[in-house]
Amino acid sequence: MSNERLEGGQTADNARNAQPATSIVPSGEPARLEMAAEAMRAMGYQVIDQLVEHFVKLPEKPPTSVVPRPILKEKLAAPPPEEPEPWDRIWQQTQDDVLTAAGLTAHPRFFAFVPSPSNFVSVMADCLAAGFNIFSGNWFEGAGPCQVERVVIDWMRDWCGMPDSTGGVLVSGGSQANLTALATARHVKLRNDVSRGVAYGSDQCHSSLLRGFRVLGFAQDQFVRIASDDEFRLPVDALRARVAEDRARGLHPFCVVANAGTTNTGAVDPLDELADFCQEEGLWLHADGAYGAAAVLAPAGREALRGIDRLDSLTIDPHKWLFQPYECGCVLVRDWEHLFGAFQVTAEYLADALRISEDVNFQDLGIQLTRSFRALKLWMSIRFFGLAAFREAIARGIELAQQAEPMVRATEGLHLFTPAQLGILTFFYAESDHDLAAANAVNLRIVNRMVDDAFATVTSTILRDRRVLRMCIINPRTTVDDLRQTVARLAQFGREEAQQMRQEG
Repeated sequence: MSNERLEGGQTADNARNAQPATSIVPSGEPARLEMAAEAMRAMGYQVIDQLVEHFVKLPEKPPTSVVPRPILKEKLAAPPPEEPEPWDRIWQQTQDDVLTAAGLTAHPRFFAFVPSPSNFVSVMADCLAAGFNIFSGNWFEGAGPCQVERVVIDWMRDWCGMPDSTGGVLVSGGSQANLTALATARHVKLRNDVSRGVAYGSDQCHSSLLRGFRVLGFAQDQFVRIASDDEFRLPVDALRARVAEDRARGLHPFCVVANAGTTNTGAVDPLDELADFCQEEGLWLHADGAYGAAAVLAPAGREALRGIDRLDSLTIDPHKWLFQPYECGCVLVRDWEHLFGAFQVTAEYLADALRISEDVNFQDLGIQLTRSFRALKLWMSIRFFGLAAFREAIARGIELAQQAEPMVRATEGLHLFTPAQLGILTFFYAESDHDLAAANAVNLRIVNRMVDDAFATVTSTILRDRRVLRMCIINPRTTVDDLRQTVARLAQFGREEAQQMRQEG
């Protein structure tokens, strides 16, 4: 590679080290927003080198960097320059003030929310998709990309055991996937008349579902959130009673939203029982598996997700537990024609695209007409690493959480709240003199200390009025020592903050 000759007799090594400069067009010619080939190569090498260094040195970096807005506003707020700026100035500020002021969700000690432990092959795939600027909305404009998307959707359908009639579409993430599924359920079961429609889920449903029902025109009380059981699952008996009550009131129950791995605790609703109930009652069964559905690839995950093959629709987020960069979500629908019925709209200027469709026009299966080539990264990375590597990485996340559980149990001051399930466990710090309010306060302070400490990122959630620390452990880069040191820090900060609270009175 180092001896490869480029334009103008330049070598690849020289291009790597050259200062990329914008190619300025002569005065009087129209601006084409283009650069010379050698300048593009030099800029590209600089970016790739930075990405490689980022992946190699990721464990050495802080997982979270929260910079106050006034500081960033002072550094970054400026009107757009009328004339070109030097690339080295732009590049340096990007390094100093932008990339350093962002959380690293692929970090091995980022345990907050749901991590996104991406991989380098998928990053390169995104570079290709962006560079070629591919439109993947229809066959006419993107036959190859559309076919690749169909392939990866078939892969996910097969992993979940859903029938050949199942189709789907890649979207930005779980929020849009849930919205797409709910809109499809509304179309099929209510013919889009929301006046008497009622849907059901547990109090552990993700906030994106509440937003989705609002966007679709439902009032707040038309999505009934039933109190979860002791394991934070949707109780079928309570659901059955509420549906019967609503039917007696003249309402139109049409949909049940199950959890295939809650964000809070990793709990999985009883999918088989819910499928039986929905079949009896003629209800649409959707499962939000944005976090947990990909665990079906691992034996322990498949056991936990029994019944996933019986859903009417399912959300999966490959940018979570399939290790893809943002954005990459997916919705699967048992009968793909329901998606077409809910979303297909004919426009005159798209007549040629519809004529040459090959039945793979993803613009007709969701809310997006303009769609990027999201499928490429999943397709390339699974082929490069092999499905077995993904299966092992998922299984390891489940096992690491199970290994963290006894660490928590054995640590003075920490109390397990929910056991490890699908890579998530929750616990809290409390001392003998702490009531609920004091325990909640000290755990919030622990979160703040962890951010300041910058060794690991752990956030909290509220379960049964208690603030608990929550660790989501799905990153294949995470080590047992990472877990051990993180748990020790949580307990240490708990002791220190409890002492501080006593001193404050």
